Amino acid sequence: MNTNTDRRSTMSYAIVGFGKVGQALAHAFARKNINVTVASRRPPEALAPQARAIGPTVVAKSLREALEADTIILAVPFGEHREVAKALPSWKGKMVIDAMNAFPVPEELDGLPSSASVAKAFTGASFVKGFNHLVAAKLAADPIVEGGHRVVFLSGDDEDATAPVAALAEQLGFAPVKLGKLNEGGALVHARGRTWGPLIFQDLFKKEQ
Repeated sequence: MNTNTDRRSTMSYAIVGFGKVGQALAHAFARKNINVTVASRRPPEALAPQARAIGPTVVAKSLREALEADTIILAVPFGEHREVAKALPSWKGKMVIDAMNAFPVPEELDGLPSSASVAKAFTGASFVKGFNHLVAAKLAADPIVEGGHRVVFLSGDDEDATAPVAALAEQLGFAPVKLGKLNEGGALVHARGRTWGPLIFQDLFKKEQ
């Protein structure tokens, strides 16, 4: 039995934030019939019609219920991530994927990449930056195009954490490209001050190997 596939099939996913990026990610999960919970500051009833319209595998729940998932994708406006972080007493054992962008970069970050600051808020979680460099319309579109797969960049300080996120990206039809640590290759997908990182909004494809 392939434990890796087995583990993936039992992984549960939630998208926190149901604006353009959250909805785009929900489309990516729906396309592959992968169950995903969606939540935001609004009550689940407010999100339910939109969730149902995206697909039957997309289910709106309360934030508390959504945070029971193994893997949480953050798609809230950057300033709201701290509220999400406070919603659980401990993030140990959770995977957090940061799909947010901070622009212009708040001064309080003091030169840190925004993800480094977010990682601190989610103490104990496995943490990876990913799915943040594409505009929502591209993220929502079918990633398999012209004999290739749309690239998603991943970066994180823990190599072991990046692997399952790369596996999820592949499951969703994307081609994951690992950039290394947050303050190294990851800097390419972060904004600095009022300047976007050079890989943000680059819509790249990887041909079938």
